[in-house]
Amino acid sequence: MGASPRRVNLSIETTSRVQVVDITARVEEAVRELGIEEGTVHVFCPHTTGAVAVNEAADPDVATDIGRALSAMVPDLRFAHAEGNAPAHLLATLVGPSELLPVLGGRLGLGTWQGVFFCEFDGPRSRTVWVMGSP
Repeated sequence: MGASPRRVNLSIETTSRVQVVDITARVEEAVRELGIEEGTVHVFCPHTTGAVAVNEAADPDVATDIGRALSAMVPDLRFAHAEGNAPAHLLATLVGPSELLPVLGGRLGLGTWQGVFFCEFDGPRSRTVWVMGSP
């Protein structure tokens, strides 16, 4: 029997400049692929203009509201970063690149309404999120 993978890469295609994408089901699949029954899984975004968050997944309007509110918090001012995406870097810093989540009975240990989200702040782009853990 071969060794279980230690990381699963999730490919995510975003379609707008700021977008909050529910990736809960894909993270659950990665947990199964990693063979984790009890423990933790680390969900990490290796991009400087993207982030990972946990929030309400029952109502899709919440994800839209989060994206709009975060964008309003960091307007496009005259930043020194000449690339034109300084607000995206600041938003990614505010939200953070990762979440450490419990795994219980082979499933994510989330609250009733919680989900896992990839937060795009410089789209549209092709992104990768790493799901790491060990059985």
